[in-house]
Amino acid sequence: MEISHEFFVAFSKSWGLFYLIAMGIGVLIYALRPANQQQFQRAKHSILDQDDRPKA
Repeated sequence: MEISHEFFVAFSKSWGLFYLIAMGIGVLIYALRPANQQQFQRAKHSILDQDDRPKA
């Protein structure tokens, strides 16, 4: 059985969409977990805690 280019295109169009949706949901779950809130708050403020003034 020879697998054609059209088969790979159809496969990627159908299952690739589900893969991207699943990855997006996974990223949202990771980002919105309450356990990660302190880590993200620290990252948000850390850039301002260090030398935030221009060099004179």
